[in-house]
Amino acid sequence: MDDLKPEKPGIRKWLNRFLGILILSLGIFIYVRFYYVFGSGVKSGELNYLVYKGIIFKTYEGKLIQSGFRTDKPGDIQSNQFDFSVTDEKIAKQLMISGGKNVQLHYKEYFGVLPWRGYTKFIVDSIVTIEEPGNANQEKELTPYILESM
Repeated sequence: MDDLKPEKPGIRKWLNRFLGILILSLGIFIYVRFYYVFGSGVKSGELNYLVYKGIIFKTYEGKLIQSGFRTDKPGDIQSNQFDFSVTDEKIAKQLMISGGKNVQLHYKEYFGVLPWRGYTKFIVDSIVTIEEPGNANQEKELTPYILESM
């Protein structure tokens, strides 16, 4: 009367291995996509603005105007802009009072964007230099932790 077949131990073992590999693969994907530093470097230009904005997650977002022009299509002229986010409040406050000045910013680039980290995949982690516009000789150098963050 009992038509139920006993479960094969091979199927359960295979299912456990499959789920383990699936969870491990998902963990590796999330790490590489959102936490692995793909690149890092320094960008310099005139700091256009830095704002604190967001609906649920408030983040610091900024724009740096770089010298030179870039074109996506032949005949177009457009200035180079570097959009970035800042996670460190001390760095953000220093940049907020440096609008219009020439700055060099050290950044890290990620593959993906996390809403609590900012709207861009470029995260500024330190300020290399800040100089007054037109006064290249009176450079104010800041070295908060550029060597430690590399």
